[in-house]
Amino acid sequence: MPLGGAKHRLWLSKLPAGGSAVILDLPVDANSGLRLQAARRFWLALEHRPLGTPPLALPALKRRRLILALRALDGWQEGNSYRQIAQGLFGSHRIAGRGWKTDDLRSRTIRLVKLGQRLMRLRCRAFLKKGRRRNDSS
Repeated sequence: MPLGGAKHRLWLSKLPAGGSAVILDLPVDANSGLRLQAARRFWLALEHRPLGTPPLALPALKRRRLILALRALDGWQEGNSYRQIAQGLFGSHRIAGRGWKTDDLRSRTIRLVKLGQRLMRLRCRAFLKKGRRRNDSS
């Protein structure tokens, strides 16, 4: 159901009559917090109030770091050195005049490659689900 600039997914056993009250039934389990946030967003949409950020949205800095980690992993899998990866991620102008072995971008690049490897091992989706269980039916 599109409402308030977002798509809300509802499961209804039958369509309610126009103007009738609707009861919200939320199970109490490992995902209750997420369901409560979604229910609150739906209620805010019904009240024509601002919804705020979606419950599963990643913060901008974390999203940027994950993108950099995956790009760094791609460079590493292509056989590039950490220096070449850093030049691709941050630009060669930030590396040119510095001693590479003691540069903070070298350490950051190595950490990004290692994070990318962890993401690859965890199959990205499981990592990004913020603790949601894989076999959960909801």
